[in-house]
Formats: sequence, structure tokens, C-alpha cells
Amino acid sequence: MADNLTIALDAMGGDHAPAMVIRGADRAAERFPEAKFLLFGDEMRIAPLLAKAKRLAGRHEVRHTPEGVRPDDKPSQVIRKGRQTSMALAIEAVRAGKARGVVSAGNTGALMALAKILLKTAPGIDRPAIASFLPTLRGESVMLDLGANVQCDANNLVEFAVMGAEFAHCALGLPRPTIGLLNVGTEEVKGNDALREAAQTIRNSKGLHFDFHGFIEGNDIARGTVDVVVTDGFSGNVALKTAEGTAKLVMQFLIATFKSSWTARLGYLLARPALQAMRQRVDPQQYNGGVLLGLNGIVVKSHGAADSHGFANAIGVAVDMAREDILGQIARDFRDLGPRAAAPDPDHPPRAAVS
Repeated sequence: MADNLTIALDAMGGDHAPAMVIRGADRAAERFPEAKFLLFGDEMRIAPLLAKAKRLAGRHEVRHTPEGVRPDDKPSQVIRKGRQTSMALAIEAVRAGKARGVVSAGNTGALMALAKILLKTAPGIDRPAIASFLPTLRGESVMLDLGANVQCDANNLVEFAVMGAEFAHCALGLPRPTIGLLNVGTEEVKGNDALREAAQTIRNSKGLHFDFHGFIEGNDIARGTVDVVVTDGFSGNVALKTAEGTAKLVMQFLIATFKSSWTARLGYLLARPALQAMRQRVDPQQYNGGVLLGLNGIVVKSHGAADSHGFANAIGVAVDMAREDILGQIARDFRDLGPRAAAPDPDHPPRAAVS
């Protein structure tokens, strides 16, 4: 199935796989009638689900494998022994040109490790990063890294800034995105050496296609102070999960409040349309689908606990990236921007990348 818009799916990845994956693909099939799907997983478990997925009829193929990556598998183990897993074979389909992109809700570390080995990093990029959209008071922003790299040096942060800016330019249509480095304060003296070195490198760079705002703090994320939030994977993942948890907490508080009295229940009836719109605006499933930027192929990581709606949105991210050739645009821009963006300041040389 070497189609222009074929997406490979890791049918066994995720907390609720394979049912969630098949139902998500069925939803996506309605939204994207030109898309086709390669499903990798246990055919005995997949077949009964496909029989109910009417919109997938004639638009899918199944590649059987009984092996899958477990949530607690170490990336090193998967690299050595997991080449026949549903995740690895789905990524291999992209490398072989049989699919334009891959979507998986499985083990993040294993997905990153396999994708980096099988697809390789794009020229000029040391480490891929997970990027996704977040709702803000000004609309949407891009944030990276969201968990691929727990430890980052200055070079990595500069690369994330360049990739994030080009991704925001292509995906959000922003002519010159604003970039901010997430820090514990906005003053230039704040933060660790890597943050200060990255900021200095960006300030000294020429010809960049984005505007550098400088350091931002955690509360700037929701404000939409910048279009692209750049941070290491440890801080980014903590910030993302905190935001998701806070959104759920607020919704639970609202539900409890509206149940507290008959007048509150009456108020809920009047406010229900607005509350439903708010719920949709902050629902993490709406923004499900982190992109592994910096690879020679489209790789989208769905949240492991995603439902079928969220997984369909992750598929939508892969389809949109393939349609717009976003990776091609990033690669073309990075060939020009990357060397200048990462050029070291003689007075503040960046540290060597961590291998």
C-alpha cells in the first residue's frame, strides 16, 4: 500500500489498544477520505474490531505481528529484541516508503529510540524533540520538548528553537514566530548554564526567521506570551501534565459547584452551552498528538491514555503534516538556519552534546 497518504498505525500501542486505535482510525477515515492505513498488530485481536469499523472498509491493510512494546519496556531492550514489534514495523513502513507517517500511543522512550535508529535524525540535528500544541489566551502555541530528552545542553535548546519556529510557521501560519526559553525567571542571569548559553547563542545569530523574546516563566505558557515555548524534556513533560491535570481539576470544581444547590443547577442549565465550549477548548484530547521533530519521517506520539477521539486527532496531525510537507519545509529552512543558529559565541562556547 504505497499510497501518497497512507499512515502506519501501531495498533498495539496505548492503554486501551487495539480497540482505541481501530475506533480512532475509523473516526479519522471519515474526516480524511483520502487517507489509507497500514495496521500493525495481532490480527486475531484486530480483525473483530475491523469488522465493526465500516468507514475503514477497503482503506486498510493489516500486517500481523504478535509482538508489542509494553509500557514498562526499556528502550535499550526494545532496540535489541523488539524489531518485530508492532511499533518497530510501523516505523519501518515509513522508512521503506510504504507510509507517509506513523502514529503510536505506545512507550514514548521506545518510540523515540526506534524512530531515531530506523529513520535517523535530519542533517544538522543532534536530537529529535517532541512538539505539540497547547491552548492559550491568545489562541495556540507550540511547546517542545515534551519528554524525549530529559537532559539537554545549549546546542539542543537552540536546535529546538529553530525546529519549533519552523513548525509554528508551517502549522500555524505565523510569518515570524516569537520564541521563549522556559526558565525560573525572566532576568538574563537566571537559569542554568545551558539556558544562558542557548539564549546568548540565539541573540548572536543572524538570519533567523523568528523573534527571540528571551526567558519566560511557567505562567507565560497559558498567557500565550510567545508562540513557541522551548525547554528540556523533563520540564516540558512536567509542565504539560500539570496543565492537563489543572484543566481536569477546574472542570471537576465546576461540576461540583453546579451540583451544590437547586439554584446552581438552574444556573448550569443556562450556562451549559458556554461550559461545553469551554470543556472542548481545554480538553487534552483536542490537542493529542505530539510530533517527533528532527527525524527523516513523520512520527506522531499519541497520549497513552487517549480515547478514540484523541487518537483520531493524532492521526489528523500526521495527515496534515504529510499534506503540507512540513518536514520538507523544516529541512530546507534548517539547512540555512541551523549552522548559523548553532554557531557558538566565542565568549560563551556551548557545551558538547550529551551522547
